[in-house]
Amino acid sequence: MSVLSQPQFHCEEAAFDWLEKTLWPQGPVCPHCGGMGRIGKIKANKEARVRMGLHKCGDCKKQFTVKVGTVFEHARMPLHKMLQAVHLMCSSKKGISAHQLHRVLEVQYKTAWFLAHRIREAMREGALAPFGGVDGMPGAGGIVEADETFIGREPGKPKKRAFHHKMKVVSLVDRDSGKVRSVVVDDLKPETIRPIIEENIIKEATLHTDESAIYTKIGATFADHQVTTHSAKEYVRGIVHTNTVEGYFSVFKRGMKGIYQHCGKQHLHRYLAEFDFRHNNRVKLGVSDVARMERTVNGIVGKRLTYRQSSNAA
Repeated sequence: MSVLSQPQFHCEEAAFDWLEKTLWPQGPVCPHCGGMGRIGKIKANKEARVRMGLHKCGDCKKQFTVKVGTVFEHARMPLHKMLQAVHLMCSSKKGISAHQLHRVLEVQYKTAWFLAHRIREAMREGALAPFGGVDGMPGAGGIVEADETFIGREPGKPKKRAFHHKMKVVSLVDRDSGKVRSVVVDDLKPETIRPIIEENIIKEATLHTDESAIYTKIGATFADHQVTTHSAKEYVRGIVHTNTVEGYFSVFKRGMKGIYQHCGKQHLHRYLAEFDFRHNNRVKLGVSDVARMERTVNGIVGKRLTYRQSSNAA
């Protein structure tokens, strides 16, 4: 039986019940004052125009639903359809286009496009510990791969033979945890890349890169820096390689070119958050489609995204 046959994907009341149990495992929490003790549920009534899932806090006297204080706040579409979209985006390895969501959910294209960006915002991870640590071994350093890739075209830049006109992405892969972290950058100068690498990798780690000059001085600041010379057709030397991060790039580019086809630079960081999230919560790391969806839903709290914000530059 398909996961999408479950009641929360088809019944609005069941959708609210599922979301409340997921976000409020200890009971309702008022998003206005944080109270939990004196909260009552108001029964939905079409004649009295009472919204589905409405609660009232006895402390601050304000009303709220489970969507308040999340990226789903003020969404003008049924919750069960939004949960369908979350499942589809989480279970599609290379993503699902807004046009496909628009057809599957039977909503307007703009609605599907904005909903997809809301879900990507939920997937975006906040401040995280630096890569390169080894579990259970204080002070020990693991292996972190770093590489850059190019995609699309920078707005306002004419096409050239090299990659200067393309959008630039730097990604780091922690070989020990199997997780990735990606950043959109304006250029590939060492002074641009160095703060990113220093902030996201511990000094005890071993850095694996190709022979690009942007990593030469940066690599000297870590415990070790190993290089594979791609220009000499050297791609693997024992355990030294950047194949893991390049494998991530292959999935990312196939998704961007085959599913999304076009992306403006102002939106690229959210698409990267989506691909990073799916990579960091993949089946190989023990995360199923259902668990991946639950992790995404838990990420909707405390975030807000308006249509104006999603339409303009970040």
